[in-house]
Amino acid sequence: MSFATIGTVRNRLSLTNSTPYIFKEHKTKLNRYQKFLVAKRDLLLQKFLKSLCKYDALIIDDIGYVQQSREEMEVLFTLLAYRYERGSIMLTSNLPFSKWEIIFKDAMTTAAAIDRLVHHSVILELNLSSYRLAESKNGKKVVCD
Repeated sequence: MSFATIGTVRNRLSLTNSTPYIFKEHKTKLNRYQKFLVAKRDLLLQKFLKSLCKYDALIIDDIGYVQQSREEMEVLFTLLAYRYERGSIMLTSNLPFSKWEIIFKDAMTTAAAIDRLVHHSVILELNLSSYRLAESKNGKKVVCD
């Protein structure tokens, strides 16, 4: 898991850290959140989660940027609970754990999600300045991610 403020290369870090998995022929999956919501809507969420077991690692990028609905939070929690001790999750967020109630909507669900994530995990907290801000101050053109 990596935590940092905006513009501090969290997503590049997660993709870079997934490279050893890819080159060692581990299966890594970066999925769009909408697929989880569609699976829940179609009453296929458990089947969809089971299909992800073939992947050694899932990448969840930029959690916390966009306000999530209760349904989205429930799907995310279900994913975290299902993957717990079954496979790796690489997660990035702009929010420290102390603000994750914004994501999970209540203290108990937040505590349960964090508990599952931190067990057996490596946590990277990046206290860096925004590279985009630094480049704009230097007059360099910022390249889109």
